[in-house]
Amino acid sequence: MTSRTTIQGFFDPATGTVSYVVWEHAGRHAAVIDPVLDYDFRSGHTGTASADRLLAYLREHALQLDWILETHAHADHLSGARHVQQHAGGKIAIGENIRVVQSTFGKLFNFERAFLPDGSQFDHLFRDGEVFSIGEVEATALLVPGHTPADMAYLVDGAVFVGDTLFMPDLGSARADFPGGDARQLYESMRRLLELPPDTAMYVCHDYPPPSRQASWQTTVAQQRAHNIHVRDGIGADEFVAMRTARDATLDVPTLILPSIQVNVRGGRLPPADDNGVAYLRIPVDALAVQRRPAGG
Repeated sequence: MTSRTTIQGFFDPATGTVSYVVWEHAGRHAAVIDPVLDYDFRSGHTGTASADRLLAYLREHALQLDWILETHAHADHLSGARHVQQHAGGKIAIGENIRVVQSTFGKLFNFERAFLPDGSQFDHLFRDGEVFSIGEVEATALLVPGHTPADMAYLVDGAVFVGDTLFMPDLGSARADFPGGDARQLYESMRRLLELPPDTAMYVCHDYPPPSRQASWQTTVAQQRAHNIHVRDGIGADEFVAMRTARDATLDVPTLILPSIQVNVRGGRLPPADDNGVAYLRIPVDALAVQRRPAGG
């Protein structure tokens, strides 16, 4: 809890995602960050249990939802933004570079002609450094590209929500091998965040805890600078880029990247239904450029 706001995290063990409700005390205005729409890959069924936890919290505390903030177009879960908006209102927002991501993946999936890569699927597109309000509390949107071109962090009342740019100190950083990703950009974005005051509370978007600890999602700038295994003080850009590039070459493609991107670049909407009333997610065959693990790796 910070002086004027309360922050509540919600961990989704199926995807390792942490969603947040942050709300200001004076007028009980709130923002939701990175809500999850449940998706069963085997059956193709969606569910709302994860997003409904956020909605129940909003109702329990009588909160007025102003914003639904996406840190980026996630590759590991479908966005629950539309479900949250349908039940609680609020503007769905993301960084303005989502247009780059939409253009890249629109070509990969050969989206319908009516789909325009102009960001109009969202209610608001943030510029770098743009100031906005959650009730009486001022917040700032920060562009932190590298994981994807459109990643944003949100600075709210002494806390920063960093999306996939940084993980907990023992896990390090996000991958940078997705289309449009760039390890050197990622390093620069992380160092930008680490220039915030040392006592700034830092909230990550994902945690993949080792067996030695439970899931966690709150740290500080000072703790990251001292202990982050990939970007602590003393690790330079060249060293990080070499490590990140080598590590990314060993990583599998996220299980939900193909279904999730199709929904997330649409602001949480499913693709339009066919004439039979059913919506379909497309699987491009032999089209996604990926790193593959060597045999036996």
